Amino acid sequence: MNTKPQFHGSDLEKVEKYYHIPKERITCFSGNVNPFGLSKQVKKKIQEHLDLISSYPDRAYTSLRNSIGAYCHIPSQNIMVGNGSTELISLLIEQLFPKKTLILGPTYSEYSRELSFSDSEVSYYYLEAKNDFKLDLSDFLATLEEGFDLLILCNPNNPTSSAITTAAMKEILDVCKSHGTFVMIDETYVEFAQDIDAISSVPLTNLFDNLIVLRGVSKFFAAPGLRLGYAITSNQPVLNRVKERQMPWSLNSIGAYAGEQLFKDTSYIKKTKELISSERSRILHTLRTFDQIKVYEPYANFFLIQIKKEGLTAFDVFECCIKEGLMIRDCSSFSHLNGEFIRFCILAPDANTKLLNVLQRILQ
Repeated sequence: MNTKPQFHGSDLEKVEKYYHIPKERITCFSGNVNPFGLSKQVKKKIQEHLDLISSYPDRAYTSLRNSIGAYCHIPSQNIMVGNGSTELISLLIEQLFPKKTLILGPTYSEYSRELSFSDSEVSYYYLEAKNDFKLDLSDFLATLEEGFDLLILCNPNNPTSSAITTAAMKEILDVCKSHGTFVMIDETYVEFAQDIDAISSVPLTNLFDNLIVLRGVSKFFAAPGLRLGYAITSNQPVLNRVKERQMPWSLNSIGAYAGEQLFKDTSYIKKTKELISSERSRILHTLRTFDQIKVYEPYANFFLIQIKKEGLTAFDVFECCIKEGLMIRDCSSFSHLNGEFIRFCILAPDANTKLLNVLQRILQ
């Protein structure tokens, strides 16, 4: 192999073709998806309501927004839904039309991709490995004083699994408000956090009208195929402008109904939080016994690890794992993530143990 390929979290078909491993035999640690899979209760209800396909969804998605509102403790009029958070990111950037944008990195590439279709001047403020990818709040606030039209944050952040507290976010929003900066916070992974109230910015939407929070069901609810995302903001003019540009019936009838049921399945939600919390502690404790890595404290359902073993690259580790049928993420494609980094998510205990054993063998 003369050229090292790059694989992303959902590239199972690409991996299958390259390594000749049937994708059914690959345990995917790179997708960051809930190991329980789709809620069995919701799956049963979907099967019982397939006739919904014969009807148009409610164009206002009233019932779905009410369900989300109850789940997030937010008025339903402050919520809009879309075809995944990807659509909402695109629509928001299109409507805000920012001239200057600041992105907290290293992070998810979709933000920069959508901004590339605009005329925005994009700058980055990078979290640093030397600071354990924790935000230097005072320095960041000083950077915000330069003035930006749009600030984009992922919290908890992908791929670092670090997080900004709600208290710190309030300080950020105060400075942004004074400079006319609109803030978009992607909370795709926030429900996996040990204490969601300590880092979620959803309650802050009641206090700041320069804020929009994005979430979805792809990761926590293991439903990426539904393409259901939602946005929360108290800024009705912005919300209305985004809605005006959205295609009618952006979310299909089954997706809308399934979404309603997902947010109501409290047993599934509780079970997921318990598993992630328990396994996150166990895995972190084990990884801290490895001498050849640096593991960063995770707030989400995945770990970022820096490889310290001389001569061993992230791609080497990826290949060793994939030959065992375990797909992790080689983080070389993340901008400004200098060094040899890998990322993997929390799955079922047996699968996690298998991966830990393979990593221990590679890194010993």
